[in-house]
Amino acid sequence: MTEPTSTSQGFDYLIVGAGFAGSVLAERLAQGGKRILIVDKRPHIGGNAYDCYNDDGILIHPYGPHIFHTNSREVIDYLSRFTKWRPYEHRVLASVDGQLLPIPINLDTVNRLYGLNLTSFQVEEFFASVAEQVEQVRTSEDVVVSKVGRDLYNKFFRGYTRKQWDLDPSELDASVTARVPTRTNRDDRYFADTYQMMPLHGYTRMFENMLAHPNIKVMLNTDYREIADFIPYGHMIYTGPVDAFFDYCYGKLPYRSLEFVHETHAVEQFQAVGTVNYPNDYAYTRISEFKHITGQQHRHTSVVYELPRAEGDPYYPIPRPANQELYKRYAALAEERPDVTFVGRLATYRYYNMDQVVAQALTTYRKLTAATPEPEVQPVG
Repeated sequence: MTEPTSTSQGFDYLIVGAGFAGSVLAERLAQGGKRILIVDKRPHIGGNAYDCYNDDGILIHPYGPHIFHTNSREVIDYLSRFTKWRPYEHRVLASVDGQLLPIPINLDTVNRLYGLNLTSFQVEEFFASVAEQVEQVRTSEDVVVSKVGRDLYNKFFRGYTRKQWDLDPSELDASVTARVPTRTNRDDRYFADTYQMMPLHGYTRMFENMLAHPNIKVMLNTDYREIADFIPYGHMIYTGPVDAFFDYCYGKLPYRSLEFVHETHAVEQFQAVGTVNYPNDYAYTRISEFKHITGQQHRHTSVVYELPRAEGDPYYPIPRPANQELYKRYAALAEERPDVTFVGRLATYRYYNMDQVVAQALTTYRKLTAATPEPEVQPVG
């Protein structure tokens, strides 16, 4: 990737952030003949999906495991221009009462936990018998206890949620646990999406292919504020934290962060599945083993422990009504900036899966090219 050079014409678009949202928009706009400068504060492209080989030659995800899954044919068709795929169905076990049990909760989870031999029909009746009646489902606790009762909630959800969010599920919006299904069959896949796969040669290679267009210039280790007044461009696409863009004028939007502890072990396999959750024990929430996910063959293996933190890089918007009200104030400011397009997880204060960010970026591209006149290049300030 080459350093951008300021020409008399400058760039049509300055894109802040080289993750999924920024990279998809850079590629689409470049294909349409636009000149793109994409900048990122980090020393690499790919955002949190960035992957690399560690010192032992094992492909790892420095920012925790990123498992690709989607129901969108459009998203798969688009990304397939830049990568081949390896089929992969993610499986997760939870360490509960001395056993490693399938999560999401399914027929085998219940039978093994309680020493039962229920059928699919009987486990449905079991859930109904232990479920608590909740008049209005408002919180994450309501979601779970109304489906599977108090005991399964305590064993699988309450401790994990308290570690992850530093809040009791009764204090969190229903959306947090509504993402996790409950199954009456033996399907032990973590996701049920139509398409479940991983980029054959990793995410970084896919991003490199996406940004290889000659109309795209990439600047890494760069804060956009340091160059925006000196490089002429027509329109900004911003994928960073929306509160940071407006200098935190209404205060910081609350996020949960993560600390990642990576280890390499001199064994071929560390655990039976890609991820093991620890809802009730230890300070970490889960351990993930990358070779399950990437399919790499290696005589050693690498794992990552995830420890939730209050401070650090923003990973998870905290879904509480007060936080949404604060975001709405920033969203109103964003609406007043027709010279800037805000897109992506951080810019819209939402937890999106990767495929959802790609879909949002493709939709944003269509809106930009349909509604935005030919951008005027700003003069050097």
